[in-house]
Amino acid sequence: MDIWEQLYQAAKPLYHPEAVNDFIYAHNVVCALQSKSGEIYTGFCIEGLSGTINLCAERVALLNMYTTSGETEVKRLIAFRDAPPTGITGMPCGVCRETLLQFSTNNRNTQIMADYATRQTVTLGSLLPDWWGDIKKQN
Repeated sequence: MDIWEQLYQAAKPLYHPEAVNDFIYAHNVVCALQSKSGEIYTGFCIEGLSGTINLCAERVALLNMYTTSGETEVKRLIAFRDAPPTGITGMPCGVCRETLLQFSTNNRNTQIMADYATRQTVTLGSLLPDWWGDIKKQN
């Protein structure tokens, strides 16, 4: 089993979209990431009608990694909202991209699954090529 299949299998049980109550929805998107040390961490999205609790699966997985291990660097990440993912998988939103880079500028090398069927990946750095944090560090 390749690492992408391992990541998919780790996140798959979290995928079960549900209403927690009349205000909160969860598990519509799930994520698994591999830390620099090789450990796998997972997360699922949680959304509230007022928008105050909205957390993407990628940020939940990142926070799970950090609170569990103190690590901030991510080697690989897969996110999806269909089980199994059929081809194109989810790309982290802008807030998640920003959060990943702020946790570690080395996360620009994070491989993100773009197409599960072909195992095509992109790097976080290619999604944010002119990140403002690099400019800030130069000044």
